[in-house]
Amino acid sequence: MRNWVLPEYIEDILPPEARRIESLRAQLLELFRVHGYELVMPPLLEYTESLLTGTGHDMDLRTFKLVDQLSGRTMGLRADITPQVARIDAHLLNRKGVTRLCYCGSVLHTLPAGLTSTREPLQIGAEIYGHAGIESDLEIQRLLEQALKLCKLPGVRLDIGHVAVFRALAQRGRVGAELEADLFAALQAKDVSGLKVLTKGLGKTTRAAILLLPELYGGRDVIARARRALPKHAQITRALADLDRLTAMQEIPVSIDLADLRGYHYHSGATFAAYCARLPNAIALGGRYDGVGKAFGRARPATGFTLYLLDLARLAPAEPAAGCVRAPRVSDAALDAAVARLRRAGETVIQDLPGHEDAREDGRCARKLVKQKGKWQVRKI
Repeated sequence: MRNWVLPEYIEDILPPEARRIESLRAQLLELFRVHGYELVMPPLLEYTESLLTGTGHDMDLRTFKLVDQLSGRTMGLRADITPQVARIDAHLLNRKGVTRLCYCGSVLHTLPAGLTSTREPLQIGAEIYGHAGIESDLEIQRLLEQALKLCKLPGVRLDIGHVAVFRALAQRGRVGAELEADLFAALQAKDVSGLKVLTKGLGKTTRAAILLLPELYGGRDVIARARRALPKHAQITRALADLDRLTAMQEIPVSIDLADLRGYHYHSGATFAAYCARLPNAIALGGRYDGVGKAFGRARPATGFTLYLLDLARLAPAEPAAGCVRAPRVSDAALDAAVARLRRAGETVIQDLPGHEDAREDGRCARKLVKQKGKWQVRKI
């Protein structure tokens, strides 16, 4: 007999967990809907020219690729839905004002993001297009907070950063592309000794500012420390003002990290990541990415977030199931009416099939339909 083994970091979702995932998916999409976010469903497969436009080198490495047998062109299995939604806004909807969109679907990664991560995450998220002001960043972060509250996750906190701070320092110091990439990698790894080596050729003020970034982590006091210590630069001043407003309005614990450059080649402003007590990886990622729409021929300000639905379902408290109702299979109009009535009310009713009456106790049904005094009634098993 063959041993049917799935690829590493790929898994089946079995009924109890699938039910929790679907329940959360429906609740979150309804939350987005009542806030004005319209649902879109991009394809799983696209030509790589479209799929990877404006996403950076890291997304290219995470994308599975194959050759289209009809056109001979290279296609990719999406590794992130957000660029597809940006394409829909910029290229298909083509609206002039603000557009709010949401989505839910599977993506595929060539490698897992972490030791406990799947290579087939289920993403759900929301995006705002067409407004460059801090108001849309505030709206999207408040929506994320409501989504996390809906999921009832333990110990939720939000880490906020801003890519414009490091970008402004690199521009100020006339840092070349290769050195900028090395500095970015060192900051992501919090490699202070590596930063000291890499910044030796920079001006004194720029070097001191870059070396300070890993220390600019903590509560809202980080903003005041950064204003005192970093060079006076218009982009830095605006970035710190944005962080001041964003962190002042949060209803969950917030920390600031000016060395967190997650999505540096993709994001253009404030970025954020949500964590909860029982998971080392981020449960949600988001931020401003104004440059992606330009790659599709129409520059549009944009901000949004992505939640990882599989992790949410495993961490959220399980809702108690009412249990199915078992019904006999007999020719009885009154029984058919009772079954239909229960199903309209949202109950799961399973009718026996001939020859399987002895094997019907699978633990799902805690109640049964029985006929008492001429009426079909639900009773505990």
